[in-house]
Amino acid sequence: MSNSSTAFAQLAEQARSRIEEITPQELSRAKPLPVILDVREAEEYAKGHIEGAKPLSRGILEQKIDHLIPDLSTPIVVYCSGGERGALAAENLLKMGYHNVRSLKGGLRNWLESGGTVETSRRFQNPCRERRK
Repeated sequence: MSNSSTAFAQLAEQARSRIEEITPQELSRAKPLPVILDVREAEEYAKGHIEGAKPLSRGILEQKIDHLIPDLSTPIVVYCSGGERGALAAENLLKMGYHNVRSLKGGLRNWLESGGTVETSRRFQNPCRERRK
C-alpha cells in the first residue's frame, strides 16, 4: 500500500469515528427510505448502483448537494464502493449543516455481500470498456 493510500485509509477511518454508519440490513428495512446518494464516479454508478440511488460524485458533492437536497433535515445515506469515500462524504455533509446523514457501512461491496441488488444505467455505459473485462 502506498503512503497516499495509507493516508487516505487513515483519513477515512478518522471520519468513521465522527459519523454514523448504517448496515445494509438496516438500510433495506428503513421506512421511509432515506435519500440514497452514490458518491462514486459516473462510470462506477452506471455499472451498478442501489435502486433509487442518486448519483453525486465526491468531486462535486459539496458544490451540488444543495440543489439536490435543499432541506438540511432530510435523511441521507451515502455510499461508495468500500466505505471510505462514503465516510468522508458523510462527514463533509455534517460539516455543511446536514444533520441526518449516515454512511453505508462497507459501501456497495458490503451491500452486495449482504444480498442486496443493484440496477444499471445503460445511458452511461461505455460498451468498449465492458468488453475489456
